[in-house]
Amino acid sequence: MILPPVRDPRFVTIRRGGTLTDDAHRLLALWAATCAEHVLAVFEAVRPADLRPREAIEAIRAWTRGEITMTQSRSAGGHAMGAARDLRGAARHAAYAAGQVGVRLLTRLPQNADNAHYVTSVGKPGRTPPRSGARCEPSSQVDAIAGEALG
Repeated sequence: MILPPVRDPRFVTIRRGGTLTDDAHRLLALWAATCAEHVLAVFEAVRPADLRPREAIEAIRAWTRGEITMTQSRSAGGHAMGAARDLRGAARHAAYAAGQVGVRLLTRLPQNADNAHYVTSVGKPGRTPPRSGARCEPSSQVDAIAGEALG
């Protein structure tokens, strides 16, 4: 079970009674987008003409910059998951990863980064992504993303 019955307030936005600030929420969204992008090539190898997962990742980044609404980004995430429906294996999980970035990260956040494995679900949490030697974990991504998110 990804979400326990008692939510950790650090992963609940302030407007919903938690302690997660808007800046931290955007930072988590950028980290998740980076993780999903690491596995996007797996999907694109099977469906190179289907842009929905890539567009979902671009939408979450646009949301973090204030260029689109949360609803628009969530919609793009739903379309990315639609791209996964008739696939199997890693390509399906890669498309779902892109979709989950927009849908789940903007509605209910995982309780901690380790439980965010649906974002990197082509393999196990922390698995080395196919296009990079870097692991998609907060410890290896947060510095690069913080610079982008916070200026």
